[in-house]
Amino acid sequence: MSIEISLGLWQDRPAAEALDTARLAGEHGFPAVWIGEMATYDAFALATAAGPLLPAATRLVLGPFAVAVRDPMMVAMGAASVAALTGRAVSVALGTSSPVVVEQWHGRSRAGSARALDESARAVKALLAGERVRGYRLRLPPVPGELVVAAFGPRAVATAARHADRMVLNLLDPPTAGDLVARLAAAADGPRPRVAAWAPAAIGTDLAAAYEQLRRGVVGYLAAPGYCDMFVRAGFGDVVEFARTGPHPRDLLAAIPTELVDAIGVVGTPADAAKRVAEYHANGVDDVVLVPSSTDADPAGAATLAAARELL
Repeated sequence: MSIEISLGLWQDRPAAEALDTARLAGEHGFPAVWIGEMATYDAFALATAAGPLLPAATRLVLGPFAVAVRDPMMVAMGAASVAALTGRAVSVALGTSSPVVVEQWHGRSRAGSARALDESARAVKALLAGERVRGYRLRLPPVPGELVVAAFGPRAVATAARHADRMVLNLLDPPTAGDLVARLAAAADGPRPRVAAWAPAAIGTDLAAAYEQLRRGVVGYLAAPGYCDMFVRAGFGDVVEFARTGPHPRDLLAAIPTELVDAIGVVGTPADAAKRVAEYHANGVDDVVLVPSSTDADPAGAATLAAARELL
């Protein structure tokens, strides 16, 4: 099992702090830094800025990119650009993203997103290998990194089984992650791809501030298909029922207990963190990707990253 780091891109923190998190992750020797995008930096631009801050051996994993927003050529060209400009190994993650990002922010339709994920995964993998797809071939060197598929539903899991080197899961408790690992293994012809699990993290730091930030991070997931069922199984059915009534986000946030964050995160003392990582591993997860909380008490997640280093 490896322990990797994803930049939190917390909307309540200065955007440039993500670069500090990336630099610290490199200094502590984490093997990979995941760089997605939310409402601030373009992921390819941020990765190009972060690359020089990292040791040469640190891999970059970019995305997940929404397949309804970025076409395969855009993704492959962006990944090849980052690899060539930074001299780092680059992998690419694809996913279907959320209605808010795809439909509201970008004005695109999510209709047929499961099919688009499968088609994009096939095309991006071929393009990164230097093959010609739809008349285009990379003018930059091929990118020999992994193709990662973000999955939850059965069709996304099947796409990961067909095309991915790794499947990534987000905000899931260990038992639910284990269920998806089993589904992936059943869908794969031969050995299944590796499985990574993103988990919000606050280790050995001021937990009061961290819990506040991490609780805000789950507000949008409580009524989402699939996630809501997981939270119900984990014992938070009352919070899910309240979320389904469409309350103001402020009121929903107030109803989220810290125990809910504990269920899907790596939070607490170093011993607590080691126990939770072991639970993911026992459920078949190969790689845990920590998303370090960043607060006034722990800027850039420095304390969490220092404590997480012991997990390596």
